[in-house]
Amino acid sequence: MHKLYDIPLADGRSLALGRIPVVMGILNVTPDSFSDGGAFNLVDTAVAHARQMIGDGADIIDIGGESTRPGAEPVSTQQELDRVIPVIEALIGAGVSTPLSIDSYKPLVADQAIQSGASIINDVHGLRRAPEMAEIAALHNAPVIAMHWDIERDQSKPIMGEIERYFTQTIAAAKAAGISREKLILDPGFGFGKSLSDNYAVLNATTMLTNLGFPLLIGTSRKSMIGKVLDTSTDERLSGTIATNVLAYSRGAHIFRVHDVRANRDALRVAAATLYGPPQETR
Repeated sequence: MHKLYDIPLADGRSLALGRIPVVMGILNVTPDSFSDGGAFNLVDTAVAHARQMIGDGADIIDIGGESTRPGAEPVSTQQELDRVIPVIEALIGAGVSTPLSIDSYKPLVADQAIQSGASIINDVHGLRRAPEMAEIAALHNAPVIAMHWDIERDQSKPIMGEIERYFTQTIAAAKAAGISREKLILDPGFGFGKSLSDNYAVLNATTMLTNLGFPLLIGTSRKSMIGKVLDTSTDERLSGTIATNVLAYSRGAHIFRVHDVRANRDALRVAAATLYGPPQETR
C-alpha cells in the first residue's frame, strides 16, 4: 500500500519513506503561532523542546519563525532569521543528528538555514510565491516539502482537481530549477485556503494524492478542522489529530507533522502493525 521512497537530504544523508510512518515534530520559535506561540521562542527552551520531541520519537524537527495562522502579522526576513538561525546552530552545536527542516517561504531564510545545518526546506507556498526558493533548494541539493495554498483558487471547483492542478505547476517549477523528482514531497495544506468540507474531502482522498507519485506529508495537528467537529480548543484536539493521521496513514501517507509526538507516534505504530504485521518477537 505504501510506496517506497529514498529522499536524499542536503547534508548527504537520506530519509527512507515507506511502511514505517515518519513523525515530524513542530518547533515554532514564534510568539504568536495558533497553538504554542510564545512557548519555545527562546533558544534554550526551543532546544529543550526539540530534545524532548526527539526523545518521544520525532524523526524530523520542523523549525518555523513566522506564524501562518489566519490574521498573523508578517515578519521581516531579518526577524525570521534572528529567530530560527540561533536555534538551528544550537541544535547542531549540541550534536543533534535528527534531520532539521526549515519552515519558511523566504528564499534567504531557507538559504541561511541550510547553511547552518538544516537539511529540508518546508515551503507553505509550494515553490509558487518566490521563484528563488526553487533555485535555493537546487543549489543546496535540499529536498522540498511543497504545500498547497492557493488563495486565488476558484472556490466553485472541486478541491481535489484544484490541488492536482496546483501541484502540476509546482512539479514543473521544481523541474525547471533543477530539483530532481526524488527531492519533492507534497503537502495538501490542511486548513490553508480550504473550507471545513474541503479539508475532510482532501483527507478522504489521500490515496488519490499518493497516486501522484510523490511522498505525502499530513499536517492536521490541533487544527480548526478538528476543533469545529469536536467543539474543542486547540489543546483538546489530540484525539482528533490522531484520528486524522491514522486515517491518512491507512491511505498511504508517509510523514505526519505534529505537536504531540509520542501519542501520534504510538498510534501510527499500531496502525502500521495492523497493516503490515507487528515487529518480530524476540526470544
